[in-house]
Amino acid sequence: MHIDRDLFKIVEDQIKKKEVVILLGPKQVGKSYILKWLKKRIEKDKIQTSFFDLENPETLIRFNQPDTEVYKLLSKSGRIIFVDEFHYLKNASKIFKAIYDSKHRIKIFASGSSSIEIHKHLKESLAGRRFLIKVPPLSLHELETKIGKKSHEYYLRFGGLPGVINKKSQQERMYHLSELVQTYLIKDIKGLIKEENIRAFNMLLYLLAQSQGSLVNVDSLSREIGLTSRSVQRYIDIMQHTFVLGVLSSYSRNLGNELKKSKKYYLYDIGMRNALIKDFRQFSKREDKGCLLESAVYLNLVSNLMPNEDIKFWRTRNGREVDFVLIRDRQPIPIEIKSNIKKMLVPKGLESFLRKYPNTTKAFVFNNIIEGEVKFQKTKIRFIHWSKCSPKIIR
Repeated sequence: MHIDRDLFKIVEDQIKKKEVVILLGPKQVGKSYILKWLKKRIEKDKIQTSFFDLENPETLIRFNQPDTEVYKLLSKSGRIIFVDEFHYLKNASKIFKAIYDSKHRIKIFASGSSSIEIHKHLKESLAGRRFLIKVPPLSLHELETKIGKKSHEYYLRFGGLPGVINKKSQQERMYHLSELVQTYLIKDIKGLIKEENIRAFNMLLYLLAQSQGSLVNVDSLSREIGLTSRSVQRYIDIMQHTFVLGVLSSYSRNLGNELKKSKKYYLYDIGMRNALIKDFRQFSKREDKGCLLESAVYLNLVSNLMPNEDIKFWRTRNGREVDFVLIRDRQPIPIEIKSNIKKMLVPKGLESFLRKYPNTTKAFVFNNIIEGEVKFQKTKIRFIHWSKCSPKIIR
């Protein structure tokens, strides 16, 4: 099933530029599909291309030779080269650099799923020679273009992984997502964690899924799992580096205080979270409606951030909280998510934030019922349906 991705144009715009383009993201988000789509697009212009999938054992064997031979192989393979899961290639960045600096005028598009391995490749050789593109799961907008009005309920149950949409039944979708969880634990994580700690890692992943969107303290997690805080933090770092976990810190004008507070954690896909907690019920039957909507808003915001933007949350010692603070050019835009709101009343947490930061010009309340606008002091507050969440509407 073909789905037009918002990233297509961004990737296509890089064809005539010299930099090595690297697509980053977790498995199953469509990196390989984007590369193959681009290959077909380029071949229409009669440009010679080659595609190398380094997860294919036969292909990897061809690259199991000295760097000079790999360089020759790639240099003679076409005008534009695609290398899928390039981090399996030893000294990939040095080889890419040599091709970039050569007179061959060869363009490279590559993809990778583990930033731990990718960082090892990129930290030295490709500085100033690369263009990184993060590939998230499908957004609500992308889903809507394919399945229409059903996309909202679908997204809250099965998430945005492209391969799940191709499954014909709900049962097949549930099985597929559960298998992806196991693939992540067995294939991606096993080599990064001691065998005896796989069960503890699995438990941590479950606890983070269960408490998604809530304030979480590493020390309390370590006590519950029975590992040191240092080990728990390392496992959280691994989840970040394999692109499956987003970590949110608190907003404060005093930047020195932000890293000292509790964090909020979000798995990269709602379907994967539902697979971990084993709950695929319809939205109307869920007890965690607030978490589902909050997760949906977060994922659709974070996947489209500009370089001058960041996302945090805000909370006071007496418990007043704003779900998200989108920071644009150092200026805060508070965002609340409500699953059971009935009137355009300013939430207490948002009111507290606006009193503390009175120069805030706009704020948003995403919900599943009400749309409209009210004003609190100098701030315009828009009530919008959660499905419209994106940095564009906030701009």
